[in-house]
Amino acid sequence: MSGKGGSKSLVPELFRFGLYKPNQGRMVRQFTFFGVAVLAAFGCITLAREQLMTSGRAIQVGLPLVLWGVVAWAGFRSVNYARFADFLISVEAELLRVTWPARQEVVQATVVVVVTMLLFGLYLFAVDAVWVFLFRLIGFNEM
Repeated sequence: MSGKGGSKSLVPELFRFGLYKPNQGRMVRQFTFFGVAVLAAFGCITLAREQLMTSGRAIQVGLPLVLWGVVAWAGFRSVNYARFADFLISVEAELLRVTWPARQEVVQATVVVVVTMLLFGLYLFAVDAVWVFLFRLIGFNEM
């Protein structure tokens, strides 16, 4: 099952060097790649600082670097995998069609949400206080 503009598997794509539709969906593809690379970097740093702490310096530094390189390369190749790249291209096309709200509208909506949450918090506090009072009145001890 070849599908729309894509090969059957991601594995052969990992060993290619070309870019798929290089001028389309660049921003979303770059952000996706950088997200994968940063997430892999944090994972490799955690690996080096925790699991490999007792290993020799070469292993503590070298293994996470090699692992990060492999994951970064796989992330780079995956954003050039035909099916995934076509999806990211269509995501960017949809983002360009979005009508973003004006700053004033965002501020007003944020104020409404914050005030609503504060009022809801106060309401829950009052209900909790009433229940605590009632339980103490009937002699039910809190833990």
